[in-house]
Amino acid sequence: MTEAADIMNIAIAIAFVTLVLGQILSMVRLVLGPTSGDRILALDTMVINALGLVVVLGISQGVQIYFEVSLLIAMLGFVSTVALARFILRGDIIE
Repeated sequence: MTEAADIMNIAIAIAFVTLVLGQILSMVRLVLGPTSGDRILALDTMVINALGLVVVLGISQGVQIYFEVSLLIAMLGFVSTVALARFILRGDIIE
């Protein structure tokens, strides 16, 4: 392998480790968060970390379908975060 490929493999491994660590820390905040705002923020952060994991997995395997999956995760994550925040603030989602 070339030196550039070695550097790319190291960068992908570091990205996986940091994203998994961020996911674990967000999960801890989701469980321990004292307020509902903390829990919503932790859930949104978990969606972003999952999005990053899918993208890095797509880069490491060289498969393009993962990028389309990441777009779906991003859209669902945004809509679910807005709906959950609205439900907690108002008690309903649709008025």
